[in-house]
Amino acid sequence: MAERLAFQYDREADILHISTRPPYPEQHTEELGDDVVARINPLTGGIENLEVLFFSARLERGQPFELPVDADLRRSR
Repeated sequence: MAERLAFQYDREADILHISTRPPYPEQHTEELGDDVVARINPLTGGIENLEVLFFSARLERGQPFELPVDADLRRSR
């Protein structure tokens, strides 16, 4: 079953949260580089949450940024 992505921006912390589910304590945390943090399912190794730090600074640069993950995106039915 495909997972839906939820996007939430925390203006005070300047973090963009991209999630397939709410974070939970058992998730492993891994820094992916370029100020991106992943929260990983401990059983499957799949990424369930991403946190993009300093998000507004990225927008101010006016340049697109890439997330250091592979994605298989499909339209929801």
